[in-house]
Formats: sequence, structure tokens, C-alpha cells
Amino acid sequence: MVWRTAGSKNTPIIEASSGSTAISEAYFARLLGLPFIAVMPASTAKRKIEQITFYGGRCHFVEDPCQLYAESERLARELNGHFMDQFTYAERATDWRGNNNIAESIFRQMKHEPFATPHTLIMGAGTGGTSATLGRYIRYQGYDTQLLVVDPQHSVFFDYWHSRDTELRSVRGSMIEGIGRPRVEPSFMPDVIDEIMKVPDAATLAAMLKLEKLLGRKPGASTGTNFWGMMQVAKRMRAQGEKGALVTVLCDSGERYLDSYYQPEWVAKQIGDIQPWLREME
Repeated sequence: MVWRTAGSKNTPIIEASSGSTAISEAYFARLLGLPFIAVMPASTAKRKIEQITFYGGRCHFVEDPCQLYAESERLARELNGHFMDQFTYAERATDWRGNNNIAESIFRQMKHEPFATPHTLIMGAGTGGTSATLGRYIRYQGYDTQLLVVDPQHSVFFDYWHSRDTELRSVRGSMIEGIGRPRVEPSFMPDVIDEIMKVPDAATLAAMLKLEKLLGRKPGASTGTNFWGMMQVAKRMRAQGEKGALVTVLCDSGERYLDSYYQPEWVAKQIGDIQPWLREME
């Protein structure tokens, strides 16, 4: 395979991301011999910053997460670079009808389980691309499966799903890295989502710590958001006498957040008391 790029070898690639996407893009930019700049909140986990720089990328920080887009566009103009803009193009980057997407992989694996067709898929939304793929695939294939999107405390997706107001803005960024947005993203497709649930940040971290005990490994906080939503659906199903499979995704490793989400002093200062939510998880 020969990979050709439209620009020169000096054209910088720029992305607005504090999630795992920026790490992957830094890796591929290095393979292509292109400079890479990740525009991210100053509060981004240090381990992610280290991984981006390890692959040759550069991190450009903004204090206000709501300025990620404008700052990325400014850098692209000034450096004659290319802004990838995952938040606009994520939902069209995947062949959601085909056999090379996360939805097809989930349903293929579930064929070997006692409940081959999941009752509900639970997924957080960052760009909205993954939930768009899942929701469209479910409908395209005609599965009797619900899609629940779990949304962090300081994100606009929950309100947008109910109001369809594209002008919604949050006064602050999400505390859960990788999911939740301060504005409505073009890749978020509300019409393929059956239900959306607002999850308090403290509930997210309680679920993350509970899942750590169950798995014997540290998940990231966005996985905790997914798991909290899964447990709410499980409680509802049990109360109604229903049986079935619930499916979610482990988004990233908690090893990236040892100095934040897994640090009690940081949690107490940034999130608050999570003990009531821990008791509920038990």
C-alpha cells in the first residue's frame, strides 16, 4: 500500500482532543512523517500528554475547554496546517453498514452468548461518532436493541436530545475526559438514540472504583460513566422481571489517571464527596 498526502511533509496536523484520539493521531502522524499538534485543556491527564509527546506530537493547552475549536482553527491558519476536526466528521468516518465497525463487532461476538441480541447498548458520547454508528447499525439491521447514551454532568448532549436546540452551550467543560462536550457537535445524531441519561461526576467515579474491584484492573472514568448507566438499566430490568444482555465498552485504561481520578485528594477537590454513590453501588 502506498499512502499519499495532499500537503507537504511539513504540513502540521492539528486536532482538538483530550482523549485517546489524539494519541492515535500522533502515532499515525509520525508514521507519515507529519508534525502533529493536540489542542487540549490544561487539565488533561499527564499520562496522555506523555504518550502524545512520546509519539512525536506536541500539546497546545487552553485554559477554557470551550476554546478548543477556535484555537485549533487559529493554529491551522497561522501554521498553514490541517485541522482534522473529529467533532464534525466522526460520524461519517466509519462504514456503519459494513463489517468493519464497532457495532458489527459487538453483535458478531454476542452470537456466542446466551442472549445473542443485546437488550441495551450503553455508550457515552464525545464526538458522538460511536453512538451514531451503534444507533444506525441497530436500525439498519433491524435488531430489537435499545441504545442508551450516558452523558456527564457538565455536557450539553442530554439537554440537546430533549430540546434539539443546537445553540446550547455549557459554561464549563466536562470533568470526565473523553466524553461530554460544552457545545452540540455535528457528529452527534440524536434521532438514533433511544434514551439518554445524565450521570453525576461523583456517580461516574464511584462506578469506576466499583468496576476496578470487579475486574481487578483500573478502567478510565468514561468507562465508569458507561458502567453506571448499565447498572441503572440492570436495576430497571430486574424490577420488571426482564432478562437479557447489556453491553458497554471499556474505553481506556485508568493507568492514565493515577494522579487524578484515582487520587482521593484530587477527587475531593475537583469532584466532591463520592461516598453516597459508592454506597449505592454496593
